Amino acid sequence: MMTISGTREPDLSVAVGGLCLKNPVMTASGTFGYGREFSAFVDLDFLGAIVVKGLHLKPSAGNPPERIVETAGGLLNSIGLENVGWDGFVRDKLPFLRTLRTPVLVNIYGHNISEYAELASRVDDEDGIAGIEVNISCPNIKEGGAAFGSDPKISFDVIRAVRESTRLPVIAKLSPNVTDITLIARSVEEAGADAISLINTITGMAVDIETWRPRLGNIVGGLSGPAIKPVALRMVWQVVRAVKVPVIGVGGIMNAQDALEFLIVGATAVQVGTANLINPSATQEIIVGIKEYLVEKNIPDINGLIGVLICDK
Repeated sequence: MMTISGTREPDLSVAVGGLCLKNPVMTASGTFGYGREFSAFVDLDFLGAIVVKGLHLKPSAGNPPERIVETAGGLLNSIGLENVGWDGFVRDKLPFLRTLRTPVLVNIYGHNISEYAELASRVDDEDGIAGIEVNISCPNIKEGGAAFGSDPKISFDVIRAVRESTRLPVIAKLSPNVTDITLIARSVEEAGADAISLINTITGMAVDIETWRPRLGNIVGGLSGPAIKPVALRMVWQVVRAVKVPVIGVGGIMNAQDALEFLIVGATAVQVGTANLINPSATQEIIVGIKEYLVEKNIPDINGLIGVLICDK
């Protein structure tokens, strides 16, 4: 394919844990609905992949309001994994997603390991799903509420259970709310994850100084947006050096420059989240911006950019 100027179009395709993506730009779970909601703003077939809103075996209404608070350079949310449940997804959402040429991944969560395994098994029985992203930032009810992803052994157990329940590619999505994220990354890789995505939101809170009350109904929530990009970038760089499986960079990607930074430190793909809520066309614009950068730098294949970070130390 040739551009208008006569130069050859750069190859944006990447391989991520058994998935072949036409470009490295994916949507981040929880920020793109179930795909159809953004079809008026984005050519969904232009995207690298769509990751739908997190799913549980049963529907959930999520947390009480208020559930979203703007912060300096970011967004605090306490949606609480509101979702239509697996049966509702298959009945009402999946038929449309099956019409797309873009790979569709489902993000799953459970309150115990058996729920993760059962949901992964159900996903395996449905056509039109290319892979599974596993949210291990959820509270482990059996172990007192601590997140599955805060402990290397429990993280291993969750991913191993999912891996044994599906033939599809498995992506482990990591929480940044840990002491050493590389320990978690190595554990999910050992458990059989085909790729790793990071980071999920950073725990935060906001206070109303007039009422002296938390501004979120759940008191605390997840911080996303530009404010967390430096943290996400650092953690992706660390994990890329610690594991052999592909890494997907997530956190504060608002434009093509942000996405390029993650690719340069070694991410094979990126996910766009909060930017979708500000600019519904953000994903498409980021793809175009990446392509323009490759043309400008005379890089014929995006894989020639991934991991080129130059460190003097």
